[in-house]
Amino acid sequence: MNLVETALPGVLLLEPRVFGDYRGFFYESWNAQTFAEAGLDLTFVQDNHSKSAKGVLRGLHYQNPDPQGKLVRVVAGAVYDVAVDLRRSSHTFGQWVGYELSAANKRMLWVPPGFAHGFLSLTNGTEFLYKCTALYAPAHEQSLLWNDPAIGIEWPLDGAEPLLAAKDAAGHPLADAKVFA
Repeated sequence: MNLVETALPGVLLLEPRVFGDYRGFFYESWNAQTFAEAGLDLTFVQDNHSKSAKGVLRGLHYQNPDPQGKLVRVVAGAVYDVAVDLRRSSHTFGQWVGYELSAANKRMLWVPPGFAHGFLSLTNGTEFLYKCTALYAPAHEQSLLWNDPAIGIEWPLDGAEPLLAAKDAAGHPLADAKVFA
């Protein structure tokens, strides 16, 4: 597996080794030993699976307290996946990175605790999987405003308005967000 460091310390783009032939392909999306040898000694406690139409924007979500680390990937379609650093003590506080993850490129993104996470579905029928290091805690769920100009995420919307859940449309700007130390 190839681990690519991003502009945000701790956020990693993962490119698995894919074995393919005329029958299809095979790759390991998770192997505790391989990840530990790469410095990611993680324990996952929950797996999630979502399906989205083109133009659906989910996020930017995080939990505070009880933050979740997330290993995310796409198994059908494509997304533009974003992580935002919410660690006030970090020199990259308020900064973001974004990558296209797709069934075709098989890339994964590791989003550690302390970051908000969200994605924009680029195709109809996009299926998104994520493994979490902490259980979902509705009482601790937070939503960072997806279009906060203080963050300046460049979503590939091509002039269209995204389809949002009510909680995402009402997300908090960074200035009012419950961030980490």
